[in-house]
Amino acid sequence: MSEAGNWVRVASVDDVEEGAAIPVETMGLQLAVYRLQGGQICVTDNICTHAFALLTDGWFENGVIECALHAGQFDVRTGKGLCAPIEEDLRTYKVRVEDGEILIELPD
Repeated sequence: MSEAGNWVRVASVDDVEEGAAIPVETMGLQLAVYRLQGGQICVTDNICTHAFALLTDGWFENGVIECALHAGQFDVRTGKGLCAPIEEDLRTYKVRVEDGEILIELPD
């Protein structure tokens, strides 16, 4: 049962191990899907805002992703840049899980 809005399936919960992040491409977007310890799912853009690098190539722990290129860090729950050289926060997406499927709301 879907609510109004532009909700798109990006992965299955089973695709993402707890404490891990996976890259997903959908609708022309490069996304990172994270499963935090405890099971919370978060989705952000997968391209670092500092320089072109895939965040899912970096280190992920306790809700923080560190870019492999220059060690900039983001809180995946909020998108907030946490340290230099990050000057721009990361885009996050509203997430919901239905029947084991991860959906995000795309902007109009």
